[in-house]
Parts: sequence; C-alpha cells; structure tokens
Amino acid sequence: MSQRIYLFTRFERFWHWTQAALIIGLLFTGFAIHGSHDMIGFRAAVEIHELAVWLLIALWVFAIFWHFTTGQWRHYIPTMKNVDRMVRYYAYGIFVGAPHPYKVSLERKHNPLQRITYLGVKLLINPLLWISGLAYLFWDRLQPLVPQAIGLEQVATLHTLGAFLMLAFLIAHVYLATAGATPTAHIRAMITGWEEQH
Repeated sequence: MSQRIYLFTRFERFWHWTQAALIIGLLFTGFAIHGSHDMIGFRAAVEIHELAVWLLIALWVFAIFWHFTTGQWRHYIPTMKNVDRMVRYYAYGIFVGAPHPYKVSLERKHNPLQRITYLGVKLLINPLLWISGLAYLFWDRLQPLVPQAIGLEQVATLHTLGAFLMLAFLIAHVYLATAGATPTAHIRAMITGWEEQH
C-alpha cells in the first residue's frame, strides 16, 4: 500500500533544478576555461561562467533567506542517530533489495546522511567556491589585503578543488536519486513535489 505526501514545494523544485542547471553550466565552462575540452571557446566560456556564477549567487542568497524565513533550515540539522543504518543500506542493502531504513515526512525530509552531506555542501563546498571564485574575479583589488604567501595560483587551486568536490557531490547525488522504489521515483518527486511512500 502506498501513500503520497506533498514533500517539495514549488520554490524548492525551482531552486533545485535552477541550481542544478547553473552548477552543470559552471562545471562545463570551468573545464573549458581550464582547457579540458574545446566544445566552447575560452572567451565565451569565461563570459558564461561569470554570468552563471552571479545568477547562482543570487539564487543562493534568496534560498538562504527562504530557508530561514520558512524554517526549512531545520531539515539540515545534522544527527548521528541511525547514520550507521543508512551507511549499511547504501553500502549493501540497496544492492540486495533491502527496505529503505528511513521514512521521509514533512518534518523530516532528509535522512541522516543527506543532512550531513547537504550541510557539508552548504557550509564547506559552497563557501569555498564563493570565496575563491570572488577572490579570483576581484584579485587586483584584493591582492594588497592578502598575505604574500597566497597568490592567484593558490586561489585558482582552491577554486578547482571546490569544483571537483561539487562534481563528486553531483555524481553521487544523481546516482542516489535513482535509488528509490523505482529508478525515477525520487526524480519524479523533485519534478511534481509528490513523494510516493510504500
């Protein structure tokens, strides 16, 4: 027997898919800037990268405001309760058809591992990308304020590290999105807002 709950609001879905498109665009143009592919020219890649980053920053600022004004930030409070069950499920249970050990609800949208991961993205990866990217963009003005031991090369390396961390998160996120009752169940929920619970 299944039950449907309206788990993701219209704004959450807009934020999720817009953020995904912008991050994928930033990764694509970032790799072009680094010369990893030549599907787009360097100048166009730089211009698109800069436009996408300002759009993403605006989206993040608005999303942070939304999370705090609606109380949705509570879904990201980390907990160690049942983390071991989630690790066992993702490491083994998922491959042998074990039931999912976590039941989502309007009060608890994310399982313990998701909470830790999403909080890590919000508090570690995103700030690393923001700070290093903005430092790179405004280096001429910031350089006099930065210790001499830190140069533009170190800033670029930190930004690239942040990009690879974001890419790793994206790959894991897409993979685990297919780990629902059906391969498209979680994806459908993020499109329609409705989560099917079995």
